Amino acid sequence: RDWSSDVCSSDLMMVQVRSYGDGLRLVLSQDVTERERAEAMRRDFVANVSHEIRTPLTVLCGFIETLGSLPLTDVERKRVIDLMSQQADRMQSLVSDLLTLAQIEGSPRPPLDRWFKVQGMLTRVEADGKALSRGRHAITLEVQGDAQNLGFCDIAGTEGEWLSAMGNLVSNAVRYTPEDKGITIRWSMQDDGSAEFSVQDGGIGIAPEHLPRLTERFYRVDGSRSRETGGTGLGLSIVKHVVQRHGGELRIESEPGKGSLFTLTVPANRVRQRLAEAA
Repeated sequence: RDWSSDVCSSDLMMVQVRSYGDGLRLVLSQDVTERERAEAMRRDFVANVSHEIRTPLTVLCGFIETLGSLPLTDVERKRVIDLMSQQADRMQSLVSDLLTLAQIEGSPRPPLDRWFKVQGMLTRVEADGKALSRGRHAITLEVQGDAQNLGFCDIAGTEGEWLSAMGNLVSNAVRYTPEDKGITIRWSMQDDGSAEFSVQDGGIGIAPEHLPRLTERFYRVDGSRSRETGGTGLGLSIVKHVVQRHGGELRIESEPGKGSLFTLTVPANRVRQRLAEAA
């Protein structure tokens, strides 16, 4: 008699038993831990995306119904349209971050021979942060070491990805830092030839139990507050993927009531300092 059974135990092992010859049984075992974990991550990802998109869609549908069925004054109509615009912007940001993640994960490893200037990148990141802040925060850029040589410092890789990672750290700092608090953007060279880009904010800080999960997709310390500030829950996940693809590391230090420090390292093989005289 030919028979088989599949058993998935608590340790995520799959066991198959099949008839094999006269009176014999063939037992096949397979570790399906990674496969099950990947499937669980896929299910969670789809559920999270569906939830994040469904919420603003529900709001939009309600406002559209209101505009079509109720007589509104000009002031009320303007308020409804403004709220609809906010929800549409939220969905657009979410789709943009999802596309960025998909592009990062599906593209080849960043090149080691494509260089771009650090100074221009830092200037752009600082300007974008100040534009987002609209004067509500004191944003400063510090260069540790010889600031005069910053113009002759380059890093290798994909410029758009580095800008996305650094820009996400700065925009997060702006979103979660109270008004009139300071934000410091810092670039520093290390003794081993590597470099560090960090963002220190004056926010409320993050409890230790949340730190290991901050880079998970859609993970939020305070979901309602994140949505109010316009966060998609994907920013730090993008930062982590970019840094890891370039061989670097993302470090997060925070303490409730004392703000947070986000630091990404650029490995030495992706940093070069040209001599000012030669340049």
